[in-house]
Amino acid sequence: MVGSLQKEIEPGAFVVLDQFINLTWGRDDTYEVDRELVHLAMARPYCEHIREIIARELKAMDVVHHANGTVVVIQGPRFSTIAESKMFALWGGDVVNMTQYPECYFARELGLCYGAIASVTDYDVGVPSAVSMQLESIMQVLAVFRHNTAITVSLIGRLANLAQEIANCNCAANRLAEYYKLANGEDL
Repeated sequence: MVGSLQKEIEPGAFVVLDQFINLTWGRDDTYEVDRELVHLAMARPYCEHIREIIARELKAMDVVHHANGTVVVIQGPRFSTIAESKMFALWGGDVVNMTQYPECYFARELGLCYGAIASVTDYDVGVPSAVSMQLESIMQVLAVFRHNTAITVSLIGRLANLAQEIANCNCAANRLAEYYKLANGEDL
């Protein structure tokens, strides 16, 4: 569940994330303890193959969605100030949440293809709207939350039926193997 930083990304929509901006602190940035640390590229943190499947299934379900989007990951548990929200939008953020990092990086370390679906429940406070995490509109936000949860459950069911197609990608594992070869001075 995310808040929208852009007026055109309305509550009730979904965003298939392709980028993140991490503003968290104090979270583990690696799970690696047994292997030598390798600096993994994160230019494209989400698997394009999985992203395409998610977007295709959302379209087939006739769900309003955006095939690309940048999530700004904030520390939490507090929400943004108006000034922060406006800054996140100026930085190119589309949505804001508290949980996309470090999960995305951990998946890369494990060589897992990873995709993320952002369910927009409200506008963040920097976007003037009657639907935001304000006391006056919390019932509207909860109604969108319940509606989006039902869609998410249906989408996950559809994706589960596509497990073989999803598993046909091993881009993350291949990249991870290449990084370790380079770190050990081996030719690719």
